[in-house]
Amino acid sequence: MSRKLDLSSGRPVWSAYRAPTVPTDSLTRDVKTDVLIVGMGISGAMMAEALTADGHRVICIDRRGPLKGSTAATTALVAFEIDQPLSTLSKMVGRASAQQAWRRSRLAVSNLAGRIAELGINCGLSRMPSLYLAGTMLGPSELRDEAEARRLAGIGAICLTRQQLAEKFGIDRQGAILGHGNIALDPRKLTAGLLLKSLERKARFYAPVEATMIEDSAEAVVVATRDGPTITARHVVLATGYELVDIVPAAAHRIISTWAIATRPQPRKLWPDAAFIWEASEPYLYMRTTVDGRVICGGEDEDFIDEARRDELIADKSTRIAEKLGLIFPHLDTRPDFAWTGSFGTTTTGLPYIGAIPRHPRIHAVLGYGGNGITFSQIASEIVPASINGLDDTDARLFAFNR
Repeated sequence: MSRKLDLSSGRPVWSAYRAPTVPTDSLTRDVKTDVLIVGMGISGAMMAEALTADGHRVICIDRRGPLKGSTAATTALVAFEIDQPLSTLSKMVGRASAQQAWRRSRLAVSNLAGRIAELGINCGLSRMPSLYLAGTMLGPSELRDEAEARRLAGIGAICLTRQQLAEKFGIDRQGAILGHGNIALDPRKLTAGLLLKSLERKARFYAPVEATMIEDSAEAVVVATRDGPTITARHVVLATGYELVDIVPAAAHRIISTWAIATRPQPRKLWPDAAFIWEASEPYLYMRTTVDGRVICGGEDEDFIDEARRDELIADKSTRIAEKLGLIFPHLDTRPDFAWTGSFGTTTTGLPYIGAIPRHPRIHAVLGYGGNGITFSQIASEIVPASINGLDDTDARLFAFNR
């Protein structure tokens, strides 16, 4: 049914922090439910929590198990700034749509922070400012245009000169945009917390279970599994991350390989406010800190999907990322304590695809996250349940497959 990917390799930093165990059962007989969610990573967990909160009966399956796949490999910079700058996206999809996509992204981060607080999930959430550094895509004058585009959309943005950037953050670049409203967290702890909340509301989890075929009709969707039992649901949500299911249109979606490192804890050496930092470059370097003072830094993205080649490059890419980090912050110990690699999907515009699959109104999918996986997963957990509940989300058209 899908192209199987080895979504991550190496040792992600999250293995240093214990996440709660999520119990699963074996699927031994045919079952029925309101909504079947395929995938028990962060997207599936957000969807399960939202749908059970609405009173739906939910079953989740995963061919690996909870908290695995791409979720373990994310660096979890939960940013509202979409990979495609607002000034650039406006030229691609029109100013009004670009502004609304950015506003919805910002709202999603705020909604997620509120949701975590309301549910009492302990996932090390912290609010951080962001620094978007001048780079090969946007120089100082283009950064000023970008900051103005954000302000016109109602999104606060402050342009820092080279001198201001050096004085406030100790970074030697031509300039930067300072923003506010992003969060950092532990993705495995968040996923576990959301799944456990869904379990309290009588969701059923089966793993490992691999879906092999989907057949839909006007009334229901029947999913066959590798070991025999079938699952019948009124709706199916494909939250399979970057493993594309055959039924999902693959247009304008491609797989990228990325690499990341995490340093030893060094809280006294961190930059002011522990701001998220990334570059206006292609590919870009990005970095954040953890609650215990590690620096997570990633980048060196390449447009390919060969897992063996990707894994062979971990050592070389880790060295290069550490060197680049050292150029920005010479006082840091940039030697990797953890190094890993992963694959993720992206789209031309940087906007995800969320919603019902064309000609299959009972099958919903989420894909094309780019660098905003958790943010876009939150948007999906708002748009898809609204659709299942027979309601119209005002921004659904921005992310629809037939947009």
